[in-house]
Amino acid sequence: MDTKIILSATWVVVTLIYLYGDVLRICSGDLAKSMADKILNQFVWLGIAVLMLTPILMVFLTLVLPLSVSRWANIIVAAFFFLFNLVGLPTYPSLYDKFLLAVSMGFNVVTIWYAGNWS
Repeated sequence: MDTKIILSATWVVVTLIYLYGDVLRICSGDLAKSMADKILNQFVWLGIAVLMLTPILMVFLTLVLPLSVSRWANIIVAAFFFLFNLVGLPTYPSLYDKFLLAVSMGFNVVTIWYAGNWS
């Protein structure tokens, strides 16, 4: 199978894992508890939007960027999300969040491996 398709699929999977985690946090009430005492301004929400839009854009960019640019974009973005989630992992109290983040980090490693071996 074409590496572009595999890499694009890894970003679809990661995006869905993030969205599924958000849905579970809303349904379980964990989101309301964690946000109860926080007041976030528009710049924080903009940052969150950019953060969450990045893996969605990677689905498309992986398919249209030239190979060398796409390879490095996949490696850099996947490594960023791996490290971001690794740092954030201890802050999540629920086991389902820790599990989903661990799975998403596994897909970040898969993305880095496929991109790194792409020729």
